[in-house]
Amino acid sequence: MLIGRALLLDMDGTLVDSHAAVERCWRHWATQHELDPEVVLKDIHGKQGQVVMAELLPDRPMAENIADNQELLAAETADVDGVAEIPGALALMKAIGSFPHALVTSADHALATARMHAAGIAMPAVRVLADDVRASKPHPEGFLSAATQLGVPPEECIVFEDSEAGIQAARAAGMRVVGVGRRAAELAPDLHVADLTELRMHIAGNTIRLTSEVEDQA
Repeated sequence: MLIGRALLLDMDGTLVDSHAAVERCWRHWATQHELDPEVVLKDIHGKQGQVVMAELLPDRPMAENIADNQELLAAETADVDGVAEIPGALALMKAIGSFPHALVTSADHALATARMHAAGIAMPAVRVLADDVRASKPHPEGFLSAATQLGVPPEECIVFEDSEAGIQAARAAGMRVVGVGRRAAELAPDLHVADLTELRMHIAGNTIRLTSEVEDQA
């Protein structure tokens, strides 16, 4: 069980299932640069594109990575075929209501807007996007910025994440983590759900209590 005063929500793989679109765009990029798509796909989750590119092409100037990433972001923004909610995401956002929460994603404004709209999920009033930070996950800047905007101490924030980079960022920010999906289960989150339909939530005043269906049945 986790108890907190604010929720910080990743997007891809956590609220929005964009897996197919992400793979299509990154496979194309990998092929263009004569890289093994399977190797590339292992390293992309949770990070800004230019960070991934710098890791994969260490001898290339960062200015080229940034420019290349802008083209990739445009392609991803245009490709929303198959983008949908992670099961339970719409119900979660409705249940949260006005309880303090923020979107914290490595997508930029255009991409986040396109994918949230395609999934039918309203954009939270508080969000920290790629445009708003200097350092990508696994750096904690995004989560710490969201906590500051919400006026809630980091240790009282609960992060929802699916990726290794995102969970590392949350840990570095001193926050607890609900891991969403199969990949997150291997990263020792404080609470794990296969998808958001397994989450159980109770709000009382300015606090929220989270458990999982599996935990409740144990």
